Amino acid sequence: MSASEPTTTKAPTLESLVGNLPYAKGHGTGNDFVLVADPTDQHHIDKHQVAALCDRHRGIGADGLIRAVPSKFLAEGREVLESSPDAYWFMDYRNSDGSISEMCGNGVRVFVHFLLAEKLVELPVGSQLSIGTRAGVKIVTRLNDGYAVDMGPWEFIFEQAATENGLDSRVSTAGLEKVRGALSISMGNPHTVVALANETELENLELFTIPEVLPLPPHGTNVEYVVAADPVVVEGVGSLRMRVHERGVGETLACGTGACAAAMATRHWAQALDVLQWKVQVPGGELGIEFTPGATGREHVVLSGPAVLVSRGAISAS
Repeated sequence: MSASEPTTTKAPTLESLVGNLPYAKGHGTGNDFVLVADPTDQHHIDKHQVAALCDRHRGIGADGLIRAVPSKFLAEGREVLESSPDAYWFMDYRNSDGSISEMCGNGVRVFVHFLLAEKLVELPVGSQLSIGTRAGVKIVTRLNDGYAVDMGPWEFIFEQAATENGLDSRVSTAGLEKVRGALSISMGNPHTVVALANETELENLELFTIPEVLPLPPHGTNVEYVVAADPVVVEGVGSLRMRVHERGVGETLACGTGACAAAMATRHWAQALDVLQWKVQVPGGELGIEFTPGATGREHVVLSGPAVLVSRGAISAS
């Protein structure tokens, strides 16, 4: 079936949704989303409906749902507008289980690509767009082959342990025999990064089971498993491979904020803070990471990668 031909996806638990609600399906390096445009704030999709839509057997199937809504309609959006009045659009994002997530790095690229496709914004190559999120305003730049997102500053979640020991938590994971030390980093949402010894350990992970993290960050955490390249840095660019268990989702083919956290943790462990550019290989492709000075003196992380829309359809309530 052609991607341009509308389809109708029946979800029996979605009776309260407006019939034939248009949607698009998109992904960024395999991290996939259902996207709905809601310029007048008419479609309040609850967590049960989100879970039904994202179900890969009885729904459309996705790692999460993104609603495009003007910032003025949400309390979090109005807070964003106080400091960034140009952040007209808000990325209202939920994980596939219906839980609210602060931010998604792959999702914000796909979100902007969707706004362009819907003709809700204009963004020539090289231009920037401010997007409201629950992790603050994200500045997105359109590239020739994708988008770059200023994800804002990173920070250690357990700063004292991180700076003193390089590790702040312990993670038990199905497929790994021993508990591993880890480092927790916030990118506006929480991440716990585990370094592995080799590619075999990375391949043997069983990420359909939720990893056990102690201590657990206050709002839960995404868990990234990384294997650094050998050598880690070549011609000033660092490289690593990563798999991820996303909070409220399970294993995904990519995690943008997780790639940022993984690169930062690897910099910290390798004592390579002067390395500003990184390539992160995820099961869904490659993401670019760049560390840049922030306006307030705190280091920012810029995430770059592709965004693709693959289909359109209509959600039917019957």
